[in-house]
Amino acid sequence: MSRAVNVAPPTRGSSFAPVNERFLSARVASGSFFSSGAISVQSHMSICPTTSNMPSKILPAADQSALLEEVESGPPLLKKKKMKEQKQMADECDSPTPKKRKVEKMPTESTDTNGNMDTIQIKLKKKKKKKANVEDVMGNGEPDKACVSAVDTPGPSSEDSDSEREKETPEQKEGAFSNFRISQNTITLLRARGVSYLFDIQVKTFNSVYDGKDVIGQARTGTGKTFSFAVPLVEKLQSAAEDRRRGRAPKVLVLAPTRELAIQVAKDFKDVTRRLSVTCFYGGSSYNPQLEAIRNGIDVLVGTPGRIRDHLQNNKLDLSQLKHVVLDEVDQMLDMGFAEQVEEILSLSYKKDAEEKPQTLLFSATCPSWVYDVAKKYMRAQCIHVDLIGKKTQKAATTVEHLAIACHWSQRASVIGDVVQVYSGSHGRTIVFCETKRDATELSMNASIKQSAQSLHGDIPQKQREITLKGFRSGTFEVLVATNVAARGLDIPEVDLVIQCSPPNDVESYIHRSGRTGRAGRTGICICFYQRKEESQLKFVEQKAGITFKRVGVPTANDIIQSSSKDAVRFLDSVPAVAVGYFREAARELIEQRGAEEALAAALAHISGATSLEQRSLISSDAGFSTMILNCSQEMHNIGFAWRGLKEQLGEGIDEHIKRMTFLKGRTGVCFDVPASKVKEMQDRWQDGGRWQLSVATELPEMEQSMRQSSERSSGGFGGRGRRSFGFRGNNGSGGRRARGGGAAQKRSFSQAFDY
Repeated sequence: MSRAVNVAPPTRGSSFAPVNERFLSARVASGSFFSSGAISVQSHMSICPTTSNMPSKILPAADQSALLEEVESGPPLLKKKKMKEQKQMADECDSPTPKKRKVEKMPTESTDTNGNMDTIQIKLKKKKKKKANVEDVMGNGEPDKACVSAVDTPGPSSEDSDSEREKETPEQKEGAFSNFRISQNTITLLRARGVSYLFDIQVKTFNSVYDGKDVIGQARTGTGKTFSFAVPLVEKLQSAAEDRRRGRAPKVLVLAPTRELAIQVAKDFKDVTRRLSVTCFYGGSSYNPQLEAIRNGIDVLVGTPGRIRDHLQNNKLDLSQLKHVVLDEVDQMLDMGFAEQVEEILSLSYKKDAEEKPQTLLFSATCPSWVYDVAKKYMRAQCIHVDLIGKKTQKAATTVEHLAIACHWSQRASVIGDVVQVYSGSHGRTIVFCETKRDATELSMNASIKQSAQSLHGDIPQKQREITLKGFRSGTFEVLVATNVAARGLDIPEVDLVIQCSPPNDVESYIHRSGRTGRAGRTGICICFYQRKEESQLKFVEQKAGITFKRVGVPTANDIIQSSSKDAVRFLDSVPAVAVGYFREAARELIEQRGAEEALAAALAHISGATSLEQRSLISSDAGFSTMILNCSQEMHNIGFAWRGLKEQLGEGIDEHIKRMTFLKGRTGVCFDVPASKVKEMQDRWQDGGRWQLSVATELPEMEQSMRQSSERSSGGFGGRGRRSFGFRGNNGSGGRRARGGGAAQKRSFSQAFDY
């Protein structure tokens, strides 16, 4: 280590100061002062040579000349050693920018089989260089702080990486990309899509699909079935000899039942490959771009059966070179009238005399038994069946909460508006499924839905359907009202709520509709509206889908106010600060006139649109009614016991106002509807006692199932008078027996005329 030199400034009046200044300035300007080793950098200095090139003090002439003589008269080896040490210290303190330039040049020398840069080797070399730098600094003694800051910060220790591995779930460890034959380029593209590991269905099917085996895959909605065949097929094609001939025939054919699903599947393929030509053919679009794609050559063809068959009949498309065939949503493909078209398309590739048939892959969330019988004519005998649902009770997605609301069809539009406001809000996304195209169009234009809404069904031109779906994905509008066109396979991110206007006729439709939410590990809510005559249909869906509906009431006025307030506050947060300044003067005047709290409350109400709120029954969703609960300290054997308790305090005339009285679960109380205008009057006249307690319901209570339908009909059919069928005529409970035994006859006679 060279000796440290403190260079003192010249004192005022020194005779040799000008000489030293001229001497030093000349040596500094020529660069000989530092290069000759006259001044060395101290190892514990806080300033590196790169930050300050001028000395802070100047020595007297005698001391300076002595120092120069001492250094210059030293042996040559010592001089070289000192110069080497100085150069090394300067290198350690230099910025690491040159290293980054080296690393940027390195990828040109190493590429993988897909033409991707070998980033793994680069990272390893960078780590080695960083480690060498740190060792060099430590080898010269304790480095100074500035030099340490200049050296690249080392990466996380092996202990940290081990702890991160321990935090991984078993699913993440099993689905790690390193466990499968996936190229680095594809891994990069998957990570760009937000996929950090393979999901369960992808793990179970990857090797079978990659090895060319026939596969039937069944898994719940939202579990990543599309990537189950897209990723291994892309890797299979890219690992083979590259074919870039113009006009080449497709090697992969994917058939989808709807245009929207075909577009999405094609996009998923394009997201995981940059080397293959992926094309989508579907009806309602121009033929010319599709013919141009055929002339250029196709590797992966995705489409709907109708348009594919048109190209085949016109002798424009060649499917003789197919190696892989995928039927996505196979149960709908073979049950929507597509069976003949699919068979006609596949007959060109599945020849009886051919030794090798194309690989066949069938995927769906629902696979009835008949699907396997039909599949036998296309698939090999040794096909692989991957069923992640099996005999499990619940067929629907486990990340979805299933709710049911009783509502007459005449009240449905306004109730849906309240439900969307409370469960999704103006900043969420909702899909509403209708049974008919007309219902979808009318509901999307209904003023009860305060959020912006658009419809999607088969009568809408294809171009507009694509614009609508793109707008919904991007958040241009919040509510999509659709038929089953949007029920299958569509992966729309962050759908918070799915509403079904009525129980569907088949369980498969309910499973697929509810699967539009709660996808990729997110949670969601599915609400099914039903009328009382559809109660049995709702129970059928429960039984076959393996779910349990939680019966809930319509949102109360308090629920709507709270949700609307949150939305209004979020709207306020999005207002630019510049725009706020324009309204400050008006705000001051408004506060002076009304007061701050009154003015802000009125502004929030206007922003949210909740300027008029209507109370609704929790039992039937009828407007203008409130639901009340009468609790009893003991179990009631007859509903007439509750009527007697009400009349004792509220008088005989109360029976004209009470409707739909129903036992609570356990028969320790009843719930019923009263006009909202009568609630205050009843509360003022009522006095709670040891036996009876009367209150307004804030949520739908759990009701007695066995008595539910007959009690509701008999108590609400004729403005409350129908309850007399339970009567006070006898205390032997004959009225109760009539409700249980004679309920079927009443149900048959009242269901059409008076059902709500």
